[in-house]
Amino acid sequence: MDAIIAALDHLEIGPPVTAANLTMYPLLLPTESAPGYLTLDEALAAGLASVTEVSESGSVPELLVKNAAKKPVLILDGEELVGAKQNRIVNLTILVAAQQTLHIPVSCVEAGRWARRSREFAAAGRAHYATGRARKLEQVSCAMRESGLRDADQRDVWQDIDEKSRRMKASSTTHAAAAMYEHSRSELDAFLEELEAVPRQAGAVFTINGIVAGLDVFDSPATWRKSMRKLVQSFGLDALDHADARGHARASEGGPDARPRPEFFLSALKQAARDRFPAIGVGEDVRIASDTIVGGGLVVDGKVVHLVAFPASAPRRATSPESRA
Repeated sequence: MDAIIAALDHLEIGPPVTAANLTMYPLLLPTESAPGYLTLDEALAAGLASVTEVSESGSVPELLVKNAAKKPVLILDGEELVGAKQNRIVNLTILVAAQQTLHIPVSCVEAGRWARRSREFAAAGRAHYATGRARKLEQVSCAMRESGLRDADQRDVWQDIDEKSRRMKASSTTHAAAAMYEHSRSELDAFLEELEAVPRQAGAVFTINGIVAGLDVFDSPATWRKSMRKLVQSFGLDALDHADARGHARASEGGPDARPRPEFFLSALKQAARDRFPAIGVGEDVRIASDTIVGGGLVVDGKVVHLVAFPASAPRRATSPESRA
């Protein structure tokens, strides 16, 4: 059976949990299972991995990961790394083999800095906001199909960050996406406090203002628990961008009468076309696309390790005169 369909068929949708205009529908596996890899955070904290620029001069679209651990290291799509010459996000999920060194594709999320702050990158503890991840995912998938590269449109990434930063009134001298998370720290912490993992949860479908915003799901509930804070903040920042000052849904973008059906989203994900590519690390990259959905998955030994999907992106939102003030 197709690995994506098999993975989705094993999931149960749990009762939703809501915080302001952000709702999490837990995706549950039948049983708990331990992953056979470390997360990047675990490996960095234990001194078993390092992430650096590829050379002294550096290269914007790639970084160097050294894994000294006896287990593979999982690096997530959209995961942010800070320090070195500029902050970056990872372009797709990668499993770095045990005791291997690998160049990984990244995008810059700090357009105004090219100056070394540290020798090694640190984990930011967050992932890029969900709509930005969706746009990047589409761009990377297109590049893979056309050239085999895992590149995003760097100018579009920067423009999207600038426009969102203006809407959220979160300025940064280096145009860093990090400023939006820092500016919204208390609201994001509220999401983190109210949205907690439940037993057997390996992922979630998130909705914003009653509309499906995307999903992330892993092969193990343990990986979800370790990654959940990053992903709640990813969707949470978009929820704040689509809420009024009181955290309520904007009338023009949904509201209490909206009835999300996450099972429809999972069904569309099963039916979408898939392309397969050898992964740059361990396993196989699966890229998913239809008129309504975009996604990507990392499959290792016939099993989905991480699956991410979003509604196909709409044109970038216009920035209103008020939000530029």
